[in-house]
Amino acid sequence: MNELHCSPLHNWLGIESAPLLIAGPCSVESEEQMMSTAREIAATKLASALRGGVWKPRTKPGTFEGIGLPALKWLKQAGRETSLPVITEVANALHVEEALEAGIDMLWIGARTTVNPFYVQEIADALKGVDIPVMVKNPIHPEVGLWAGALERINNAGIKKLTAIHRGFYAYQSHPFRNEPKWEVFFELRRLAPGLPIICDPSHIAGKRDLIREVCQSALDLGMDGLMIETHVTPEKALSDAEQQITPLVLKEIIQSLETRHELIDDERFIARLEELRSEIDVLDAELLEILKRRIEVVEKIGDVKEENQVTIFQMKRWFKVLNDRKKLARDLMLDKETVHELFQLIHKYSINVQIKVQNREKA
Repeated sequence: MNELHCSPLHNWLGIESAPLLIAGPCSVESEEQMMSTAREIAATKLASALRGGVWKPRTKPGTFEGIGLPALKWLKQAGRETSLPVITEVANALHVEEALEAGIDMLWIGARTTVNPFYVQEIADALKGVDIPVMVKNPIHPEVGLWAGALERINNAGIKKLTAIHRGFYAYQSHPFRNEPKWEVFFELRRLAPGLPIICDPSHIAGKRDLIREVCQSALDLGMDGLMIETHVTPEKALSDAEQQITPLVLKEIIQSLETRHELIDDERFIARLEELRSEIDVLDAELLEILKRRIEVVEKIGDVKEENQVTIFQMKRWFKVLNDRKKLARDLMLDKETVHELFQLIHKYSINVQIKVQNREKA
């Protein structure tokens, strides 16, 4: 990944303390709804910016797809009245032009747009010569390359006020959340672009309002720079994503209840104890890798036996039995079954690749 040239998020928003908080409705539904929500959010004195969806990409035709142009005016009016910058989602060059003309302060690119480099490049071209903060949500599926590539395209257009938004990833079965957090993708983006601000969208990860606080706390514990939370004056009446929106009062309660962690402290006893435990982890990791090496040696022998007897590599019944047995063992050991399931899927993929190499070697 090319080095991103970004300015600190808190600097250009004039925020003195973390976390950054962007709040507002999933969709701008009416002038009254936007103004009422904005006033109540501003009254909390916690928000750094107002959000509001104007164009809503929906899976099915005929569902509410946003108000469009009139909503831009209502969103901007709400920002003026509350003295808060406003941000909305753009999905193409026309959206960019209309948002800029309406005086929208910040833009974000949604997950359905990030997934397509053609769309992102179209937006990047429309942004050339414009000095405006842009935030880029992760793509629907956990492909850090797509996310990083979208950020690079926007950065190459001259946008320096750049931020990533982690909103989780689609999964066929994601429980209890709407979207799987897959925090490891965030870690990898942080490794690729250590100077890039990254905030979390707990609303889309949670999918249910009663899980939002948990996701907020996790995001802050992992060192994210802020939060974008869908907030509606009457969420039960919302025209889109009603279940994941909260009232401004609940927003205030959640934010005030969050605990702030320190990345580093100078307490010598803490540092010594932490290093002691990390040393234990290092030893256990070495043991895990040694066991994995021995397991692969057995897998290679299995590959030889299958090749000698002309048996297919993938054995479905055996694979289902492995998964069921390992999940039962995980339950007995009080380990998370889904984590163990994911781990053995990865190990199985590795084992299949090893057996393919064995067969190719034998044929060569």
